Amino acid sequence: QVQLVESGGGLVQAGGSLRLSCAVSGRTFSTYAMGWLRQAPGKEREFVATISWSGGRTYYAESVKGRFTISRDNAKNTVYLQMNSLKPEDTAVYYCATGRTVVAGGSLLVDYWGKGILVTVSS
Repeated sequence: QVQLVESGGGLVQAGGSLRLSCAVSGRTFSTYAMGWLRQAPGKEREFVATISWSGGRTYYAESVKGRFTISRDNAKNTVYLQMNSLKPEDTAVYYCATGRTVVAGGSLLVDYWGKGILVTVSS
C-alpha cells in the first residue's frame, strides 16, 4: 500500500519560511517523480513544483518560481518543499504526490496523493 505523509505545515507571517516534508512508503521511491500541488479555499487544485526521479530536473509554477525549492532525498524516501518569502496568497492545503510522467509545463500525472497539510500565511 502506497502512503504519502506530509508534515511541516502551519501558520507563518508574510515574508516568512516553512519547509514541507513528505515521507513515502510502499513503492520504490527513487524511480518515481514527485510533486507538490496546492488547493486554496474556493479554488481548484494547482501545480506548484515537480522533481524528476533522480532530482536532476525541477519544474515550478510561475507564481512560486524563485521563492520555493523542491528537493528529494532518495535514501530517506522523502521529498521536501522549501518555501521562502511566503505571501498570503500562498495560503492553501498542500498535497504531496507521486507519479511516473511529467507533462508539458512540469505538471505531474499523479498516481497517489497524500492527505494534504494546511499552510496559512498571515498578512
